[in-house]
Amino acid sequence: MTRNLSPSQLRRQRKAELETRIEQQRLDMLVDANRWREASSGIDDAWHTAMRWKVPIYAVSGLLFWRGVKNRNTLLRYSRRGVTVWMLMKRLRKLLG
Repeated sequence: MTRNLSPSQLRRQRKAELETRIEQQRLDMLVDANRWREASSGIDDAWHTAMRWKVPIYAVSGLLFWRGVKNRNTLLRYSRRGVTVWMLMKRLRKLLG
């Protein structure tokens, strides 16, 4: 069927096939981009929450550091408590998740 076509007709046919293929790839990319946004929305929300609390976290950590520099035992005690809380949260997430 394609043997009897002229070179210009073959080019037009090939061009139409390529345009159809490109259009399908664009649609696939749009669908994948939407899926990506949906999948990463939880991470984005957590990031925005962390950025909203960035200044207070810096202020509190600065105060804790200042207190820790004055009294090294306090710094060690708070760091141990922080590690303990972090490990507890990690285990709770593992158990509940």
